[in-house]
Amino acid sequence: MEKVTLTINGLQVEVPSNYTVLEAAKEAGIDIPTLCYLKDINEVGACRVCLVEVEGGRSLQASCVLPVREGMVVKTNTKHVRETVKTTVELILANHNRECLTCSRNRNCELQTLSEELGIEEVSFEGEKRVSTVDDKSASIVRDASKCILCGRCVNVCKKVQEIGILDFTHRGFETEVAPAFDKSMAEAPCIYCGQCIVACPVAALREKSDIEKIWDAIEDPDTHVLVQTAPAVRAGLGEEFGLPIGTRVTGKMVAALRRLGFDKVFDTNFGADLTIMEEGHELLDRLQNGGKLPMITSCSPGWIRYCEFYYPEFLENLSTCKSPHQMVGAVLKSYYPELNNIDPKKIFVVSVMPCTSKKTESAREEMEVDGLRDVDAVITTRELGKMIKQARIKFLQLPDENFDQVFGEYTGAGVIFGATGGVMEAALRTVADVLTGEDLEDIEYGAVRGVEEGIKEAELEIAGNKIRIAVVHGTANAGKVLEMIKAGEKDYHFIEIMGCSGGCVTGGGQPHVDAKTLMDVDVRVERAKALYEEDTIMEQRKSHKNPMITKIYEEFLGKPNGHKSHDLLHTHYVKREIYEIKENCGGCSVEEAACGCEE
Repeated sequence: MEKVTLTINGLQVEVPSNYTVLEAAKEAGIDIPTLCYLKDINEVGACRVCLVEVEGGRSLQASCVLPVREGMVVKTNTKHVRETVKTTVELILANHNRECLTCSRNRNCELQTLSEELGIEEVSFEGEKRVSTVDDKSASIVRDASKCILCGRCVNVCKKVQEIGILDFTHRGFETEVAPAFDKSMAEAPCIYCGQCIVACPVAALREKSDIEKIWDAIEDPDTHVLVQTAPAVRAGLGEEFGLPIGTRVTGKMVAALRRLGFDKVFDTNFGADLTIMEEGHELLDRLQNGGKLPMITSCSPGWIRYCEFYYPEFLENLSTCKSPHQMVGAVLKSYYPELNNIDPKKIFVVSVMPCTSKKTESAREEMEVDGLRDVDAVITTRELGKMIKQARIKFLQLPDENFDQVFGEYTGAGVIFGATGGVMEAALRTVADVLTGEDLEDIEYGAVRGVEEGIKEAELEIAGNKIRIAVVHGTANAGKVLEMIKAGEKDYHFIEIMGCSGGCVTGGGQPHVDAKTLMDVDVRVERAKALYEEDTIMEQRKSHKNPMITKIYEEFLGKPNGHKSHDLLHTHYVKREIYEIKENCGGCSVEEAACGCEE
């Protein structure tokens, strides 16, 4: 790559010719503030916070979209730059809900941090503000227009990364806001609730719908037996809520904290992951051996499931019928667990701690109950768990490491890696390979399905004389690409793992916020996944079918994988969904009004 030399604040810097001034400054250790910027996703220069002064230029320029050139002389810290940027941020604040102390992003807000760094003590521009719209109709995501700064980060994550595009700029001028089309709520839009818009938002214009108070009430009720389970990816992210480096594994402290919060038992969704492999692995074997619908596609990611239901309903029969791991655990905790402990299942309240906002909507699905009992009663994100621990005044970093309760706290390394892209596939292959060969194979790490560099990974494996073509996909944009190739006859697989979020659950919409500056330096997907693979390697058992408690539950309760009882408790079905329900125009209103759902 050709290099150019430029001068920034008197320092000569040599960088590739395709760099922007913002990237060049970063290379030189010079910090330029940003707000709307999100590397490779939202590089539009909209907020005008990254302004710099260029020698010979007629005006200040946005460094995030300004290409470097040979001999360029740039200044980032002149009085003109400082005052202009400060005024720009004050103008943003003038139309912003500044009730910071009661905001969910207090002390973790990029606008708040920037205001402090710029020394803004008062806002000079007071006047009319946009009408506040709070859309809290969905089970997963709350949209608060009073906090929106129109940076466009959520819009472009939804469009460019997920390629769904349910958010965009609506209306004009002062009335502009970010919202779904046709003035629909998030509950009415074809949203998959992946929460990547929440992750991208620098403020609190988008946040998860909280179940914290519902859970506190359950814990306080002496007649309610409250059980909690934690997804594998939570242990790789929770520490960040308490200042630990990205990807620090905090399994033991997380368990200790949950006990101190007052839960009656602390279980692990990894048990459900092992259970899922038993069901899903045998479902795959049945389809392979008996002419079932192929390719079979995993069903662990609720965002991916909603995407398939909305955008590719022709593939619904390809989906595994298995519930996701936390729903399986919930179903078992409302059936097998009360039998073991002589508890009325109606008095059991199951809480799932998930890295995913879409799990909230999944748990509310009509299909996720057995005999009138919901599998899971409440879902909180990793961020919400962090808030609960802080509310309880628990000193997280000083906690001892503790173990999960038995029997639903027993898990294998295969269960742990579910949280990273490729993990479900690898876990399934470890069990399927043993079943097909009739051996206890020692070579159990499948490198071909690991990593985040490629959004679509493919491999052909030979197991016991059977050639199995597989694909691992992360991010719904890549899911769409693969499905289109299958429809066109360009690809032919037996088994596909699809995760709705890039990198898998470790970067789910409920994981701790990471600011845009850090994302320029760190691939969060890689760092958090390392924690899960590390835990996998230290486990005594690394194959789901080797979990002794999995063996126990089949012997005592379920019978056999994919058996009658398993299907009643652990399997589900899916439904085709309308992208936008357009009501027929009865003549009493305009077509546009009818498209918005007019009922006249």
